[in-house]
Amino acid sequence: QVELAESGGGLVQRGGSLTLSCAASGSAFSMLVMGWYRQPPGKERELVARITPGSSTDYADFVKGRFTISRDHAKMTAYLQMNSLEPEDTAVYYCNAFHFAERNDYWGQGTQVTVSS
Repeated sequence: QVELAESGGGLVQRGGSLTLSCAASGSAFSMLVMGWYRQPPGKERELVARITPGSSTDYADFVKGRFTISRDHAKMTAYLQMNSLEPEDTAVYYCNAFHFAERNDYWGQGTQVTVSS
């Protein structure tokens, strides 16, 4: 069982920055592919970025060059650095952990990011 605790959401103006954190517990961090998803109001949940245990990364086209995903194995935490935020980035952001041995997905509770114009 993996538990995820997100933090770092909030209200920011257009062009601003936020960093989201996702602390994992309950499993070896090296077994987890960590990801960030978001769900804008009235829309489906979508992948934002993910990072493998070896720190290979994958980004959605709409965040390339603006967002950076990273992970700290010692702290068992994944981060999403978000720069140049736009109102279209307003969403609930969810941390995801895919345990590649168990083939299970785990989700955090979500954190609200609101970008004002």
